[in-house]
Amino acid sequence: MSPTPITFTNVRKSYGNNSVVNGLSFRVNSGECFGLLGPNGAGKSTVARMVLGMAQPDAGTITVLGESIPTRARLARARIGVVPQFDNLEPGFTVQENLLIFGRYFGMSTAEIDAAIPSLLEFAHLESKAKARVSELSGGMKRRLTIARALINDPQLLVMDEPSTGLDPHARHLIWERLRLLLARGKTILLTTHFMEEAERLCDRLCVIEKGRSITEGSPNELIEQQIGGHVMEIYGGNPHDLHSLLAPHVSRAVVSGEALFCYASDLEKARAPLLDHAGLRVLQRPANLEDVFLRLTGHEIKDS
Repeated sequence: MSPTPITFTNVRKSYGNNSVVNGLSFRVNSGECFGLLGPNGAGKSTVARMVLGMAQPDAGTITVLGESIPTRARLARARIGVVPQFDNLEPGFTVQENLLIFGRYFGMSTAEIDAAIPSLLEFAHLESKAKARVSELSGGMKRRLTIARALINDPQLLVMDEPSTGLDPHARHLIWERLRLLLARGKTILLTTHFMEEAERLCDRLCVIEKGRSITEGSPNELIEQQIGGHVMEIYGGNPHDLHSLLAPHVSRAVVSGEALFCYASDLEKARAPLLDHAGLRVLQRPANLEDVFLRLTGHEIKDS
């Protein structure tokens, strides 16, 4: 039986007086995409660095692929593929040369690397760009190359830190398609993200974190059903605090966020009735999502910064 890919138990990490990871525990199972969802600054990248043994925990225990981290991190890293938050490709080298160089980091022979490169280029949809320099690639192409590079050693586990940050919607969807293929092949993925749609589309389970703490864990559908259920009504225009007072008796929960009021109720049509006498409001009804889960648990939305 293969070891559990990742286990965190009561892990803490501080930089000076800043507590970045605060008693965090979670377990990543083989063959799943496990997400760490939270705003920038929540501690997600620090968790990824600790998984790789690049940051040492102040307390708690970490095991990765059966190895104690950071003591035996080097052994674990030989079976891990890493997609960092920011691309660190060699811009003056070609696509093929970037794969070759990275393969040598893992002690692979030239023959082994040459045998792996064609399938990696196909996976990344970069067959026609093998001889192109990285500096000539689009942002989406660079990101796909970074993912392909992480696969050069055929890793058991992939650690992906914000893999679609900075990409346009088309490029982002291409990345998600590639990641779903990896999951179908049985790879295990630890994914950090602040994109709700990314987490909902890719993650089998996720841990929602804020300020280094876990605030809930489960599958996207479970969390939405447990915390919200049904649909959400967003109201824009007017004074959200006045609208909150007006609607609070008619809904199960109402939260002011910026200039908007978010309302949760089993019967939203009935809840809208008090708004009929208020002109100039824009009311949107939609299915609940992970943003609503975070908003309900923390009182604010996930922001990019």
